[in-house]
Parts: sequence; C-alpha cells; structure tokens
Amino acid sequence: LHTEKIMKKSEPDSILNEDHIKMIVQKSGMKYKSAKLKEEKERKNTDAVKRPPADPAVLTPRPPVVTILGHVDHGKTTLLDSLRKTQVASMEAGGITQHIGAFIVHMPSGEKITFLDTPGHAAFSAMRARGTNVTDIVILVVAAEDGVMQQTIESIQHAKNAGVPLILAINKCDKPEADPERVKKELLAHDVVCEEFGGDVQAVNISALKGENLMVLAEATVALAEMLELKADATGLVEGTIIESRKDRGKGPLTTAIIQRGTLRKGCVLVAGKTWAKVRFLFDENGKAVDAASPGIPVEIMGWKESPSAGDEILEVESEQRAQEVVAWRTYVEQQERMKKDLEVIEAKQKEHRLEYEKQQQKLAHLTWRQRKAALYRTNKHLMFSRPKERTEMDENTLSVIVKGDVDGSVEAILNILDSYDCEDECKLEIVYFGMGDITENDISLAEAFNGVIFGFSVKANESIKKLADKKGIKIKLHNVIYKLIEDLKDELNSRMPPTVVETTVGEASVLDIFSVTVGKNRIPVAGCRVHKGLLDRKMKFKLIRNRDVIWKGSLSSLKHHKDDVQVIKTGMDCGLSLDKNLEFSIGDEIICYEEKEVQQTTSWDPGF
Repeated sequence: LHTEKIMKKSEPDSILNEDHIKMIVQKSGMKYKSAKLKEEKERKNTDAVKRPPADPAVLTPRPPVVTILGHVDHGKTTLLDSLRKTQVASMEAGGITQHIGAFIVHMPSGEKITFLDTPGHAAFSAMRARGTNVTDIVILVVAAEDGVMQQTIESIQHAKNAGVPLILAINKCDKPEADPERVKKELLAHDVVCEEFGGDVQAVNISALKGENLMVLAEATVALAEMLELKADATGLVEGTIIESRKDRGKGPLTTAIIQRGTLRKGCVLVAGKTWAKVRFLFDENGKAVDAASPGIPVEIMGWKESPSAGDEILEVESEQRAQEVVAWRTYVEQQERMKKDLEVIEAKQKEHRLEYEKQQQKLAHLTWRQRKAALYRTNKHLMFSRPKERTEMDENTLSVIVKGDVDGSVEAILNILDSYDCEDECKLEIVYFGMGDITENDISLAEAFNGVIFGFSVKANESIKKLADKKGIKIKLHNVIYKLIEDLKDELNSRMPPTVVETTVGEASVLDIFSVTVGKNRIPVAGCRVHKGLLDRKMKFKLIRNRDVIWKGSLSSLKHHKDDVQVIKTGMDCGLSLDKNLEFSIGDEIICYEEKEVQQTTSWDPGF
C-alpha cells in the first residue's frame, strides 16, 4: 500500500529518493545495490586559435588569389585550362601531371597570380558559409553571344556578398555573332559598371578556346591587385585554408591549401577540422616537391591522418601532442553539441508520446485492463497488415543515391545542389552514402541493399567493378560535368515517378433528339446526335456531359448511321447511339469521344541550371 501511495504521488519524470527506490525494489523480491555516478569535470578549452593581427611593419606583398565564376557553358573551365597551358609551355614541364585545385600564373614581369580551380559557385559559397574568404579577385566570365544569364547574376551576387572586386572577361569573342558591347550594357542593370561607362570594372575581350588576350586579362588582374595592396605576414606560425581534399593510394590523404600567414615547411604540425598532420612533403601544381610555401601560394600537403574538408581553416601548432589535444577538444565539443540536439529531440518525442498516451488513457479509463488491451489491439490491427504494402510503395517512389567524387570540394558541391531538392511529394530522394575516390565493391553492396544508383564525378570504375554492377543490376553513372550529372539524376527521378493518365479528345457530338428502342424485354434509350468536331470511334472511350458536369464514362453499346451499324462517324454526320440501358439522355447533352494515354511524369525540381 505504501508503495502504491508513492507511485500515485509521483509525477511523470519526477525523481524518487533513494529510500523509496530501495523499498520498491525489495517489494519486487530483488536485491538492491547503489552505484554512485561519476560527475564529469568541466574540460578545459584546449582549442587552437588564430594569432592576433600582425604588425604592419612585418607585412610583405603576396600574389592575389583569383576565382573564376560565370554561367554554365560560358567557358570557365576552358579559360582555366588555357591559363594552365600557358604556364606549362613557359616552364617546359612535361605536361600537366595532376589537377590540385589551384595553380600559379607567372607573368613576364615577375609577378605571380594564384588561380583557384574549384567547382564554381557551390564551393565558393561553401567557403563563405564557413567564414573563410580566400578569394581576393573574381573574374566574371560572360559569353559574348549569350550575354547575362541566371548564374552570371548569381556570380555577381556572390562577389558582392564576399566584398570581392570583379574583372569582366568577355569570352568567345572569336565567334561571328559575338557582341561584347551588349554584354557591358546588360551588366549595368546589375551594378557592374565598366570603365568606359565611368565605373571601375575592367573589361577584357578574350577567346579562351584560341588563347587570345589571356595575358591582357592577367595584366588587368595584376593592375587590380596593385591597387588592393595585398600584403601578408610571412613569419611565425602558419595559417591557411584548405581548397581541396583528396585521397591518393600511394600518398594517403592529400590537401591543397592556400597559405595566408607564415611560411609552411616540411616537418610543420598542422590542425584542420578534426584531424591533424605532420607535413611529410609539399608539392606544387605540377606534382614537383617544394621546400616551402609562403602566403598566397597554393601547395599540396602530404602527411594528414585523415582527410579534412574543403574550406577548413589550417593552423600550425607547436607539437604533435598539442595537435592531438586540439583534435580531442574539437571532437568533444562536437559530441556535446550532438548530445544536446539528441536530448532536445528525445524530450520533444517524450512529451508528444505522453500527451498521446494520456489522451488514449482518458478514452479507455472506464474499462478494465483486459478490455483496454483488447480495444488497443482492435485499433492497431489494420496497421499490422498495411505495413508491408506501404514499404513496397515507398521503395518504388524513392531514389536512393550514392555519390562519389574525386575531391572533397566536388562532393560538397554536388551535395549542396541535392540539398535544394524540394519535391519529396513527387519522389523521395535519399543520399545513402557519399565519399571520395573511385567506385568500390562496398558502393555496389550499398546500392544493392538500398536499390540505389551510384553517381560518380571525375572518378573511375574498373572493369571488375562494372561487371559486378551489371551482374547485380546496379546502375553506375560517371560524369565530369556537375550539371550533366544533375540532369542524369533528374532523369532517374522521373523514371521512379508513376505515369499519369492523359485524356485526348478525339471527337464531340451534341444530342439533338431522344427516342428508345425495345430489344427483347429491355427498353434502351437512344440519342440522335450530330458530330460537330473530330470523329466518334466505337473502339474509344466516351463520356456524357450535362451542364458542364461529367455524368457517365464508359464504352458505347451501339453506334448506327441510318439503321446501319458503323465503326466511325465523322464531322457533320448524324448518328444514333446508346450508352447504358439505365441512362436517360436530355436534349443538349454533349457526347465526348476520347483516348486515354499513359504519360511519364517529370519532376518539377529546378536545381538552377
């Protein structure tokens, strides 16, 4: 009795004192032992942070960091390739050995320009979202024959939000339909005012494909950089930003970074995100080993324990022990935040369940516990049988996707685009797994388990992997252009959507007279009609419309012309037709002959390409 009183007095989620717990456990016939919980001490913040701003006296000039933005197919990639080729020729290297996400252009006058070769807007936005601003200058590429397009406007907005100045590169000027003046005028509407209109934006007419005027564009960049007076501190602990991250079978995780402060050398200990590195080797964009990298210079770093993410901040620390401390603290902070979020979700669910339970209990309060169990079983019985069916329906209308990319920035760019998917009611899109590197057996197994499709960006699938995929019926889609990958993904979404039935009107007729005929013992209503549009074909479907409402749908019972049974009645001809023996006609009714066709639905999702 005493136990029951305690339980009745206790509110949900209330804490019982130790004596009461002991009594309840003993009443249940069990043994009781108290264990003291360890109280976790508050951990000391051991994170690494940036140094205070440097003394202006120690600052030295550095190369500008340039990002090329613009609309799809306006020539961003061609321009980057052409710029890179000018350097390969001038340096007499044996060709471009690898693509590291950034490279340097050496001017004849001795200046250097660092170009970022990242997947456009998505990577640019992702870095901005992390609070990093690596770019000093944006080159806006606009095709001379197309003019300002949707992503041109987006690029201008990105540059304005980042507070980065623009240089206009009007591309494809070798084409006969090119109109550079129209491009400059169109840009006035978006607050991009070229020098000839009294503004401060330099405009250069180029042909990326033919390599025309590339050095003029580079000189315009150097001129703008001189005005910006870009300087950095090349002394002390290194600070920088990761541009790209990739995995190499022989070298392990590799990252391309732009150094923003200090000078990076072999043996430096770095932290980025929740991983660290002791620098084993540094490489330039041609894969050649270098000894040091000063501010503004892109460099590939080897020696990471795991791959950090594009946009992560790099900080140099004093020792490996200090690096491990920093990573441990960052991991702990992330766990605490995750636990906090999980707790909030759990509490919300508990509250929801409690309210639902209380409502249910109130309804069943007058019943005994046996009657209550029987009532709950009857209520939920239909759910037990409907679940398997629901699951198959869900599978048919779901596209499960596995995304693999060559570098971290590419994967992030694709995921950012997929995040904009907002048509869950049409077809559900689930990202089962994403990662870097070529397609593996593990990807095939995942795709098989989830009935999914593998999308690869700038990665390969060897012959044995392709054969395994064919054997298991798994689709592998490999692309080198992001927007083509997204178009392919849209086609996959469309194929998962159920077809819709479309009615096509074949003919229309009006009821001018009503009479009936007797067949055996049955009286059948007949309508005297005139076809005023198209034709009536007995094989097709028909509907009867009265006062704009469809009151019947089905097939004709008979179709006659001057007492003869016919198959087709054309425009302007009269006929007698009967539909259903129980259906009475009215003068003025409309008879519609139509054809039903299944049409594949297409998704309304617009990823912005």
